[in-house]
Amino acid sequence: MDDQSFLARRLDRAAVPLAIGDVLVLMALLTVGTLSHRPAEFLANEPTYLLGVWAPFLIGWALLAPLVGAYSAGAVETAKSSVPLVVRSWVPAAAVGFALRAFVFRGGVAPTFVAVILVTGAVALGGWRAIYFRVR
Repeated sequence: MDDQSFLARRLDRAAVPLAIGDVLVLMALLTVGTLSHRPAEFLANEPTYLLGVWAPFLIGWALLAPLVGAYSAGAVETAKSSVPLVVRSWVPAAAVGFALRAFVFRGGVAPTFVAVILVTGAVALGGWRAIYFRVR
């Protein structure tokens, strides 16, 4: 019988660089998206605005990515195993982010926004992980 808890099987210490990179990629993606709608001067005058943009999606990511397996032993083996895990983790994490954005944080959840974030998030996270495994 396996004595490891479900969560312990989903978290591998070797995945720390992936976790750091994932969070940085999500923050960069959300920042670039914000800058496409708000001028940099606005963000300079409202330094906490980006926190409200990042928070719902980072909370969703922190809650769901480990459960789906984005930081499991399989995620640290090869790009072939890691990229699908990060994309499968992004979809439910983004769904939580959309719900939090709609009901807790400022911001809308227009269908176009949902589609853009789902696709660009999957591409950004998958792309970053593919690059990570190529250069490590």
